[in-house]
Amino acid sequence: MKKICCYAKKELSLQSKLIEMKRSILLIVCVWMALTGSAQRTIVVEKSNAQSLLDAVSKANELNADSLSERLYILIPNGYYDLGDKVLTQLTGHNIALIGQSTNGTIIRNCPDFRNEGISKTAVFLNLGSDNYFQDMTLKDALDYYSCNAAGRGVTIQDKGTRTILNRVCMLSYQDTYYSWAETAQHYLVDCEIHGTVDFICGAGDVWFERCRIVTEKRTIDGKGRNVIAAPRTSQTDWGFVFNHCTIENIVSTFDYARGWHTHPRCAWLYTTLLSPEKLNKTRFDYHGMRTVQNDFKEYGTLDAQGNDITPKSNVVTFELNEERNPVETILTAEEAARFTLDGVFTDWKPADIVKQTERQAKKLMKRLK
Repeated sequence: MKKICCYAKKELSLQSKLIEMKRSILLIVCVWMALTGSAQRTIVVEKSNAQSLLDAVSKANELNADSLSERLYILIPNGYYDLGDKVLTQLTGHNIALIGQSTNGTIIRNCPDFRNEGISKTAVFLNLGSDNYFQDMTLKDALDYYSCNAAGRGVTIQDKGTRTILNRVCMLSYQDTYYSWAETAQHYLVDCEIHGTVDFICGAGDVWFERCRIVTEKRTIDGKGRNVIAAPRTSQTDWGFVFNHCTIENIVSTFDYARGWHTHPRCAWLYTTLLSPEKLNKTRFDYHGMRTVQNDFKEYGTLDAQGNDITPKSNVVTFELNEERNPVETILTAEEAARFTLDGVFTDWKPADIVKQTERQAKKLMKRLK
């Protein structure tokens, strides 16, 4: 009887060990599957290899062709990615995050032939997808602007998608540097740096610029001429371009905040720091309409480099087109300015939350490159 009990105990013990082994094996398999699945959602670009970058973008477009695709990360090490004269590298996929190792260290550049310049011909990236994300990189369109005579349109990002986020992205060009194409799009740029001369932030949709540094370059090679920062052509959205807590650095030429492109352009400058306020032209906005006399251009809480409020009490600008005249008060009241909030502009989208989440995940993934 004792021997039977002993055997029974041993059998139970063996069964318990088998169960524990099965659990351990199952756990290992689950972890392996999780890691493998994560790896499949990440593509690492070979350092300073432009073709590897292009291949990564092509693969990401294929994997994330569905608009409901989960986030896919393209990790781009510090390096110089020279695309040569290649233009319009397309992002057709959705929910793709291009993550550079650092803003100043990850440089993606193209150099279109200046004889083929054009707002829809020269872009480094052409975004056609939704919910795509760029972080920690410099995009440079090296079109020979000063050899282009009347126009030198060299675009870094032409965005035909929606809900694009740019976080700590430096965009280097002269004319039409950043172009939001889609009429009803929503975009969010935070802690970016944008360089240019004329209409270098242009397009449609509702676009929020948070803490961006805007640098006006020389309009002409000798520094003469006048710069215009923004050229919105808002037609189907309520807010247009909103610049919040941005800084304007002026190199040489005088400048205007914005001018109307066509339809009913909207643009607001809130709590802007002007490092060279004397370079801002008297009317502050260009009153000459390109194809419209309608302008909803506003300003509030402008500061100098020392933090002093230098906002005029009133600035009525009479916008002109042919024989038409349209006088507009461009200075907001405190109550009017309070309407401009991120949640108010993007009622069904939380881009600031997405930035925080993506930064956390990108930080973990980028450890692979160290």
